Amino acid sequence: MAGKHNDKIEEVDVLICGSGSAGLCAAAYLARCGISCTVIEARNGPLEMGQADGVQCRTVEVFESFGLAEDLLREAYHVIEDTFWSMDEEAHLVRVRIASDTPKGVSHMPHLILNQARLHDILIEAARKWNGQTIEYGRRVVNIEVDGEVAARDPESHAVTATTMRGGMKQIIRAKYALACDGAHSTVRKALGFKMIGDSTDAVWGVIDAHSITNFPDIRKKCILRTKAGSLLIIPREGGSLVRFYIELAEGTVAKDVKLGDLQSTARRIFHPYRMEFVDTVWWSAYSIGQRHADYFSKDNRVFLTGDACHTHSPKAGQGMNTSLQDGYNIGWKLAAVLKHQASANLLQTYNLEREKVAIDLIEFDRAFARAFSSKSKEDFSEHFIKSGRYTAGLTKRYDQSEITNIKSSDESLARGLDVGMRFPSTQVVRFCDAKPMQLAKALPADGRWHLHKVYVDEESYSNGHGHAYDFFGVDKKAGAVVIVRPDQYVSMVSGLENYKIIGDFFAGFALPPKL
Repeated sequence: MAGKHNDKIEEVDVLICGSGSAGLCAAAYLARCGISCTVIEARNGPLEMGQADGVQCRTVEVFESFGLAEDLLREAYHVIEDTFWSMDEEAHLVRVRIASDTPKGVSHMPHLILNQARLHDILIEAARKWNGQTIEYGRRVVNIEVDGEVAARDPESHAVTATTMRGGMKQIIRAKYALACDGAHSTVRKALGFKMIGDSTDAVWGVIDAHSITNFPDIRKKCILRTKAGSLLIIPREGGSLVRFYIELAEGTVAKDVKLGDLQSTARRIFHPYRMEFVDTVWWSAYSIGQRHADYFSKDNRVFLTGDACHTHSPKAGQGMNTSLQDGYNIGWKLAAVLKHQASANLLQTYNLEREKVAIDLIEFDRAFARAFSSKSKEDFSEHFIKSGRYTAGLTKRYDQSEITNIKSSDESLARGLDVGMRFPSTQVVRFCDAKPMQLAKALPADGRWHLHKVYVDEESYSNGHGHAYDFFGVDKKAGAVVIVRPDQYVSMVSGLENYKIIGDFFAGFALPPKL
């Protein structure tokens, strides 16, 4: 590629290619830990109108760990109830079921709807405040290479070489580590020679963000309609009037040929006999469903693929942005630990082990979910939808045995309400120093540290009732238990109070002694 050259070579600890959900979450975690990184973005500015909007319970927990949940909770639409509509025996469109959106007790945080661009703004501002982190807009990566021999020989080496372009000017960046957060058509992935495995279906869906006039009674609820004219999903948006419509299109439809009028007329047929008038369309698109994942998620333990760069799927279950954010959350704390010499670089190998499994499981779920949604059978889709509630809330992921997930040496009978390798659930406890009732998750901030907690009690508060934490976690009050929770809030290990050696051996498996 032709272009002028800037001979100055930048050297950085971490290069983040792309400022999508994964890249911003990783940058925020690194900033929270005092680690500066270089973030480059091909766009000329921040995202203005995001395609994603569903913020699952687990993602709200992640924002809470950053101290950022209040903005989400205040601004977002709270998804409380789902309704299901179908045709009765006389071909009338009727409501057939009402259900809670998330299973009772799965999280202390709700399912929210908020535009992806706003989530990004919150992360950008937080990273700027914590560590002065900025984003270089209008700069894109055009090639990336890793010197595997140098990387293996010298853990401190800048073994990653990235060629970037900005305003017709080429410049080289050398980094210790790089993250590919540059989307489904990732330049980084292609430069490394990695491929996407999977396929796309013939199903085509349209999506509209619009203000509408309607007499349909459930327009401000999450709602699924299945009719002879097709299927449709309603997602109410923040602000009180904006609504997102996911619309199934007829077989044989070609996505690139779809016009806004096609989507609107199909939606009207599905809503019939209810009135549906689209007053102001903010955004719309049409897409075919692709379900793919990268054949490799990292290169030489120095370049890591995240988000759409390593997994793509349909948007209907609301998993894409959330999974991408949690990719960044996972690699963020691990990079911080390695760069601060708190952990061996081998810790980074757990990213592949954990997030590749998550991506493959997600694609399998998405295939089943998409088939059920589009199925013409009379089987009750609502039952399938409700049974998927824990998964779509982001709370079923379980990481396998590794240096930081010690399933083999754990005694899970000591905490029957916990699963080693899964996210640590929160419940109410009372803070001993001031008798304040609080969620235990408040004591698990995303700052990269392993905290020692012993100053909370399981008692009835003066104002908020009793959290029953011992019962919630399945811990015997007399025997007790030690629960080791990772900096990303996943359970590493459960052991007895006197089992010091197993606990010491666990940390010795990856942690480095402090430099004196």
